[in-house]
Amino acid sequence: QVQLVESGGGSVQAGGSLRLSCAASGFRYSFVCMGWFRQAPGKEREGVSVINSDSSTVYADSVKGRFTISRDNAKNILYLQMNSLKPEDTAKYYCAAAYTPYCNLRGNSGYWGQGTQVTVSS
Repeated sequence: QVQLVESGGGSVQAGGSLRLSCAASGFRYSFVCMGWFRQAPGKEREGVSVINSDSSTVYADSVKGRFTISRDNAKNILYLQMNSLKPEDTAKYYCAAAYTPYCNLRGNSGYWGQGTQVTVSS
């Protein structure tokens, strides 16, 4: 079965950086769309960034210029480089993947990982 396992979360001071990784396994074909979503306590899940099979990307306005999504198709790993972190970035970050051309920040379909916690202190 398909598995997505996130890693790289942790605690960091405002202005710091973290790099999240998502290892995918159990699939036959490369995912068309992969991305990162986050959810803070009491908040709805929010799309952070997605990347298509052609490496085209979409970012939430709140992270543009600070976060960079990338994928290593040979190793089946998705990354999220997070720089200039802010306290409002604090959330549990989830990796998602789908066989769909509708690669956007809605996050209403596909496979999901268990998440990794990111905490940014001021």
